[in-house]
Amino acid sequence: MKPQKILRSAWEGLMLNKIRSFLTTLGVIIGVASVIVMLAVSAGTEAAIAEQINALGANLIIVSPARGIPGASRTLLMDDATFIGEQLVGITGFSAEQAPAAQTVKANGLTLDSIAAIGVTSDFPSVRDYAVESGRFFTIDEDERKAKVVVLGAGIATDLFGADDPKGQTVTVGTTKLTVIGVMETKGMVADVDYDGRVYLPINLVFQKYMTTMTIGGDRVRTIYVKAESPEKIDSIINQITVLLAERHDVEASKPDFTVQTQSDIIATQEATTAAFRDLLAWVAGVSLLVGGIGIMNIMLVSVTERTREIGLRQALGARPSDVLLQFLFEAIILSLVGGVVGVALGVGGSYMFGALGSMQTAIVPESIPLAFGAAAIIGIFFGYYPATQAAKLDPIVALRHE
Repeated sequence: MKPQKILRSAWEGLMLNKIRSFLTTLGVIIGVASVIVMLAVSAGTEAAIAEQINALGANLIIVSPARGIPGASRTLLMDDATFIGEQLVGITGFSAEQAPAAQTVKANGLTLDSIAAIGVTSDFPSVRDYAVESGRFFTIDEDERKAKVVVLGAGIATDLFGADDPKGQTVTVGTTKLTVIGVMETKGMVADVDYDGRVYLPINLVFQKYMTTMTIGGDRVRTIYVKAESPEKIDSIINQITVLLAERHDVEASKPDFTVQTQSDIIATQEATTAAFRDLLAWVAGVSLLVGGIGIMNIMLVSVTERTREIGLRQALGARPSDVLLQFLFEAIILSLVGGVVGVALGVGGSYMFGALGSMQTAIVPESIPLAFGAAAIIGIFFGYYPATQAAKLDPIVALRHE
């Protein structure tokens, strides 16, 4: 019997019970759509994280104290930041950052608890690509003379002053009264850090007013940011920083008491963190496909039982066991492939809908479409083969006698 006729017979067999055929494909449809949507959500999350991190400074190099190295001082000082900033070749600026304990912020009769008060240098906005929305940032001179000024994050400004302009108003951070000179642009959450919920102070003021009780010294910094002129110069600058700071700290360059990272390193770390979550989502979606395949096998076994007389009649009229096997196998494959096509359409459409209507960013993973469709085809063959072999093994005489 020609394959075309077997295929047509398989299609006609499925069309005899359209509702049952549709319900059989539903498991495959849901499974395929789930694979595409879940991978799109995961990829969109990774892309959003990378976009947010890059938005906080292009060509950025981050120097931090080392952690967990025996004998290391694990300390960076403001002098270290100034030294490498003056010595480095190929940079457009640098900034140091220190964050004392969370502070209480008061103004306009309102009190905000546990607010991050961040001490930074005057180049912070340009180095971190973080613009001032209203007013201005403090100058080098204001930083050096420990001027009592503050720049508010957008969220803090709204919480304390609403729609009013806070410039020139007095804000108490901890126990120190400061004058508001600017408000940063809205940045939102980046890697679990609320940049709108911070206040920014001259770092030398922070050393004087907020770190004098610390036992390690009042001029240590948490992070040094260096901005390269171009991506091509990042590796050279990293080497310069490593050599200069290692010599300054009297440690081997191969075993520094500090770490040097780029935005790409941070993004890679975030992606590694989300990779396990992405794999979990893929496995959950794969279970849906497995359930769909079991549904196909179950329905096909029922179909073999219901059509036993038909099978016997076909064999009596000359159909070979291989013809019967191919017909039932083709029926299972058709069910899985139709489910795959519909599932791909729903998965792609659902991914775009999630991204358009919700706050969650999605990104279609091109590889997920052939992967999900191929898995549907394999499931049709795998779970359809057993019912097909059962049909092919039927004895024609016994099958004709079946009621």
